[in-house]
Amino acid sequence: MKFNPIRSAIIVLVAVASIFMVLPNFFSDEDVAGWPDLLPKQKIVLGLDLQGGSHLLLQVNRSDIIEGRLGDIRRDARSILIGEGIGSLITTQGANLTIEITDPEQLEAAREALRPLELMLEGPMFQVSSTPETIIDIVGSNRIRITLTDEAIAERMSALVAQSVEVIRNRIDELGTTEPVIQRQGQDRVLVQVPGFDDSERLKDLISQTARLTFHMVYPAMTAEQARAQGLPAGTMIMPSADGMDELLYEDISLGGEQLTDAQPAFDDRNRSVVTFRFNTQGAITFGEITSQNVGRRFAIVLDGQVITAPVIQQPITGGSGQISGNFTPESASDLAVLLRAGALPATLDVVEERTVGPSLGADSIEAGLTAGLIGTVGVAIFMLVTYGVFGIFAVIALALNVGMILAALSTLGATLTLPGIAGIVLTVGMAVDANVLIFERIREEFAAGRTPYQSLEAGFKRAMTTIIDANVTTLIAAVVLFFLGSGPVQGFAVTLALGVLSTMFTAYLVTQLLVGYWFQWQRPKTLKVNLLSFIPLEPKIPFMNWRKAGFIFSLVLLIGTVGLELTRGLNLGIDFTGGSAIELQALEGDADIGDLRTRLGALGIGAVQVQEFGTPRDVLVRIGMQDGDESAQQVAVSQVFAEVSEDYEVRRTEAVSGTVSNELAMNGIIGVIAAMICIVIYVWIRFEWQFSVGAILALVHDVIMTVGLFALLQVEFNLSSIAAVLTVIGYSLNDTVVIYDRIRENMMKYKRISLAEIINLSLNQTLARTIITGGTTAMALLALVFFGGEVIRSFTIAMAWGVFVGTYSSIFVSAPILLYLGIKTRGEAEAEQAKPEKRTDGAAV
Repeated sequence: MKFNPIRSAIIVLVAVASIFMVLPNFFSDEDVAGWPDLLPKQKIVLGLDLQGGSHLLLQVNRSDIIEGRLGDIRRDARSILIGEGIGSLITTQGANLTIEITDPEQLEAAREALRPLELMLEGPMFQVSSTPETIIDIVGSNRIRITLTDEAIAERMSALVAQSVEVIRNRIDELGTTEPVIQRQGQDRVLVQVPGFDDSERLKDLISQTARLTFHMVYPAMTAEQARAQGLPAGTMIMPSADGMDELLYEDISLGGEQLTDAQPAFDDRNRSVVTFRFNTQGAITFGEITSQNVGRRFAIVLDGQVITAPVIQQPITGGSGQISGNFTPESASDLAVLLRAGALPATLDVVEERTVGPSLGADSIEAGLTAGLIGTVGVAIFMLVTYGVFGIFAVIALALNVGMILAALSTLGATLTLPGIAGIVLTVGMAVDANVLIFERIREEFAAGRTPYQSLEAGFKRAMTTIIDANVTTLIAAVVLFFLGSGPVQGFAVTLALGVLSTMFTAYLVTQLLVGYWFQWQRPKTLKVNLLSFIPLEPKIPFMNWRKAGFIFSLVLLIGTVGLELTRGLNLGIDFTGGSAIELQALEGDADIGDLRTRLGALGIGAVQVQEFGTPRDVLVRIGMQDGDESAQQVAVSQVFAEVSEDYEVRRTEAVSGTVSNELAMNGIIGVIAAMICIVIYVWIRFEWQFSVGAILALVHDVIMTVGLFALLQVEFNLSSIAAVLTVIGYSLNDTVVIYDRIRENMMKYKRISLAEIINLSLNQTLARTIITGGTTAMALLALVFFGGEVIRSFTIAMAWGVFVGTYSSIFVSAPILLYLGIKTRGEAEAEQAKPEKRTDGAAV
């Protein structure tokens, strides 16, 4: 084996760099801060499921934007028409504003007067054209319709999302939290993740409240009840009050909250919580003028469409400051001050997805993940040492560097490590040895075929490399699809899985080759004993092809039964796909009383409530269906549950998903599975032949149906993580299938005089040792996750463990034997067909 000093230096450099990159994770932040600037300081970022915190997905309320914009246009239109002496009646419906002219003779004059309301939205810089915001049409003999265009609404929503991100960032910065994630998602959503802040209710109040502060004069000559009975005076509106009454206010805004420069919580002379505020210079002047001109009249302070207070102006206020009083607690006064200082949101934001993890559950998840990872890694290492001896030592060293490289990459990239991400690392540990097994088994075959030790090592690494690449690319495709179509923890799993694939190909080939090469130069062995323990003979003669018909029948019966089970029993869909809320509780003392919880929560009147044991007898999972009404109804139901159980239980985790998001997640999941299958099949088609891709897709369909069938059989919750499990099973199954296909292709080129059935049988026997060992190590790692990884990801890991068995079975009894029926020709058949004489049109041979 020839050595390249540059390659050796690169491997050593990567190993040393990985150690340095991982080091900061073993020291406190204070220690790392004192290190020299040349040393790395970036740590792995723990996801919310590991350190606790809140995750909110907010959506701009489209109807609120339309209503607000139409309100502005209505006021402008009324003012214009009054100025022109044109009588009118204005109504709104959807995105349309209809103006009925009392005198049809004035219709054209009204249309001309309203021409300034044909508005255009200015596009981004360097954009030549502008978007029309409104379209004005004459409808019938006496009506004018003003319509907001969909394009303008979309542009305005996009702009408002950008503004909202900045306002939310300012509000969260006021809380003093560290490393919050606030980013735009799509055209109309904002994603907010705040680590270490598990009071989701307070967080929702802080970031979803519009906090639009306005000041209006109270209409003096009539009450709200009288206005309802007699009709609203022109230019007025009825607004609810915090004291439960209604107020009749002028529509015109006397002063806006955008003029505020500061707001602070305080106490008045009666020791009641209030919020003091101060205007800027222009606001102070305006505030002074208003209070000077309206002494003795009531002045309403309105927050988000509700009158907080409406005191009588006793005297002019010229200092530019004032206070807001109401039924405040010290905390609510502080939160309102935060909102006013940070500024108002430009639009209403609805909470469409919520996930909160308490710090105790995060700590338990870390402990469970580390325990499962340690047990799985040690188990795999011992297995490799017992199986391969000295070569197993090389594999374990490569495996250790593999894990180190993954952790180093996570640290360097600042990627987020989630609980499924830890599962991804453990799965990588199980699958990483596959490349070493391929190499070692190939070396054993080459030596048994009569090659020298040097030639066997050289050929083993060279011939295994193509198979290693083909097998790992399929898993990488599944990881990429998961990243782009998944969210949160699922993306964390995808990142670690992808990094694991890349580091596996590097360490299994280059690092192992370097270690084996140095060992060979040092030992100069005359013979090679690769295996200490052989699970099967070197050249097994198992007649797989003789069993193919029985295998097909068994698979078909199993598939029909599984599909029937899925159709009749159905899946236990989680809230990711149905919408609703899930709350994980832990009893403060003793075991949870599920019967008592069902009775208490059932009496709340929030519809069907499911209560089930979740892991230990102390832990309970409560699921609430979608509530009638808007998004806030779901939040109210969750708050009712919190209030009911707070004395007896600790809330460890909450999840709430709206119907809109659940439909999107379900669609993304289906698209993800289909996209992964299509991409993998295309890759197999390119690398092999179309018949191989057909065999691969049939095996994939088999594996997907069987994996989903497990969820139907056990009624384990099927959620977004389950989709990740299915995609991982697809990647693993194709990994196994491609290894067998690679050997079939090689043997088809090598042998001329044996049939395709014999070639497939030979290939299955030649790769059987690798199949058993890889399946064993992967199953060992996954079973560690099943038993020690915690309840949160148990359904996820059970599905993957089952998928290892299903994928191995389908590779042997579905994808390989199906090639016999797809028209593949052996080398001898292809040469014989080419050698046949062509026939002329008159029937004679050429």
